[in-house]
Amino acid sequence: MIKRANAKSKDFGLPVISVGNLIVGGSGKTPVVVHLAQNRENCAVVLRGYGRASNGLYIISDKGHILEDVTISGDEAMLLALQLPTATIIVSENREEAILKAKELNCELIFLDDGFSKYSIQKFDILLRPLKEPTNIMCLPSGGYREPKMMYSTADLVLQEGIDFTRVVSYKQNQKTIENLPEKLLLLTAISKAKRLLDFLPQDTIMVAYEDHHIFTKNEIEQVLAQYPQYNIITTAKDMVKLEKFKINNLYLMDLTLDFSSNVNFNSLENYIETYQTK
Repeated sequence: MIKRANAKSKDFGLPVISVGNLIVGGSGKTPVVVHLAQNRENCAVVLRGYGRASNGLYIISDKGHILEDVTISGDEAMLLALQLPTATIIVSENREEAILKAKELNCELIFLDDGFSKYSIQKFDILLRPLKEPTNIMCLPSGGYREPKMMYSTADLVLQEGIDFTRVVSYKQNQKTIENLPEKLLLLTAISKAKRLLDFLPQDTIMVAYEDHHIFTKNEIEQVLAQYPQYNIITTAKDMVKLEKFKINNLYLMDLTLDFSSNVNFNSLENYIETYQTK
């Protein structure tokens, strides 16, 4: 809090919208970014690129033209590149440097993934609240919060799961939506709080989970398939971008989207963007 109070934020001359959270682990940042950015022109998404086998700044996609593979991008950046074919996706540990690169590429609007703690950047802060918040309200390392819970009050817009939006899951095989999943289903994933996915799957589904952003190896996949030869594999979109290269038979996708309540008011966000358009 002291760092935030003393920080001098820099205005980059274009609107920067941060989508973040206070809790440890996932709360739907990526699908919210997709929802907000999908119908925008000349926008960029800037993110750190957790789990990537690279360092520094990389342009992952330039208005839909994918320039790097998933090992360079990380899973979230590649998913964004695939789901936002008109946007530019940039990964960098230095978010300010990435914003300047986006401006150089003539982007006029920036979405900053997980940028709430970037106090030096002048931005519109959206915070996501989970359906169930941690019972331990202490901050890391003893609790489940990255910053004090009271920081919700400092955000420009707070969206809470179960009130402002709900998760909608459909199932696909070979990019085609299916109504019914097969029996003997194994969830293979490397996302935070993987157990929450079981709420959307048949009760007898078993799970093999790795740490968040884990890059699967050929040996690991062969071991899973050998141990569960009779099972069909289901995974998330974030995991799918890393699993496709293994050509797994009977691979199914949990496709997550968000359904926003009609009561959600994005006027403050649009007004913020408009202030830059009229300068």
